[in-house]
Amino acid sequence: MRFKHIRYVVLLGAVAIIGIIAVQLYLMKKEWSNKEKQFAQTVTICLRNVATRIYKFNHTAPTTPNPVRQLSSNYFVVDVNSHIDANILEHYLKTEFERYNIQTDFEYGIYNCETDVMEYGNYVFFNGKVKEDALSASLPKYSGYNYYFGVNFPLLNNTIVGDMSIWFFMVGILLISVIFFAYSIFVILKQKRLSEMQRDFINNMTHEFKTPIASITIAADVISNPETMSEPSRLFTYGSVIKHEVSRLNDQVDKVLQIARIEKSGFHLHIESLNLNDIIRQITENYLANNSGKLSIMLDLAPDTITVKADRMHLSNIFYNLFDNAMKYAGEHPDIKLVTAQKENRLVVTVSDNGPGIDRTHQKRIFQKFYRVPTANVHDVKGFGLGLFYVKSICDAHHWKITLDSAPGSGTAFILEIPVK
Repeated sequence: MRFKHIRYVVLLGAVAIIGIIAVQLYLMKKEWSNKEKQFAQTVTICLRNVATRIYKFNHTAPTTPNPVRQLSSNYFVVDVNSHIDANILEHYLKTEFERYNIQTDFEYGIYNCETDVMEYGNYVFFNGKVKEDALSASLPKYSGYNYYFGVNFPLLNNTIVGDMSIWFFMVGILLISVIFFAYSIFVILKQKRLSEMQRDFINNMTHEFKTPIASITIAADVISNPETMSEPSRLFTYGSVIKHEVSRLNDQVDKVLQIARIEKSGFHLHIESLNLNDIIRQITENYLANNSGKLSIMLDLAPDTITVKADRMHLSNIFYNLFDNAMKYAGEHPDIKLVTAQKENRLVVTVSDNGPGIDRTHQKRIFQKFYRVPTANVHDVKGFGLGLFYVKSICDAHHWKITLDSAPGSGTAFILEIPVK
């Protein structure tokens, strides 16, 4: 699937999900509002009935056609135009709420116009039990009435949530769907990236193999020529070419097989105590001997003897791969600097070069398998994109940390941090 098509799929999917979420939230808000209105209407009817019964009990007449006032979503006041007996009020409230199936806790308070406070109240649980002296610290007062009582429903939101459980279940399903969609897009993009990396790997491998194969073919043709048989020097030269190119092919195949073995069974480390400075000096001498005149390596090693716990072969391969990487990308005159320094409880090893540097957009992926910094259609740098992946794998196996510090035009530095106990 092309990237443009994937982008369209992601865009359309995102628009669809946003639309579904918006509609779901709108419907939930509307349903919540309807539940509040329905509850308020039912409570108003109940409290109106309570007020009527109190009027009859006290032999008084209502002062207003509608004695119930809703001051908030869960607080109501009721005008009774006379003194109220708390026990009778509580009985009437329980009876009416049970009659209209209002299944939530409530608390009530009676206004005392002489002291100007809400008093004589209780907290009544849904099951009918009363919690004495549990009235809220201050139920709001209402200046429109002289004799009234107030009823508050502190758990109204919980009640509505319970009534809307099916809606929250649907929201849960929607969230699961969104997560599944996001994960699917992540998998698609990851597979596409892996596909591109594998394609680049195949292209690189083709380029890497074609050159030595072509050289071997030419050398074989020359050797098979009868006229060459009489020239031992030419036979030796072309035989050396074949041997060298076969060695190159063998090295490339070994790299691929080594990565395959690592991914299949991991590293088998042979940990031992090693003098890091001695290892670095030996690796540098060997590398310079095999690449005489091609590069320069400057060492700035900590004066103290530094002992690390590591696998000798894999530790050596870290530096060989970092040197190879620097020589490939640093141009005609690679200049490599290796610095070691002891910092608190860790050893810091920095391998820097004078290459072109790496743009920030590529730095996060530089340690990924098969990944190489894009160079358009130019194939002037050899390799499969496995060297730095191998280095990162070794560091992870040793529980070391390796980071990259680079910017275009200022070279590249690989910083290895080794804990030292």
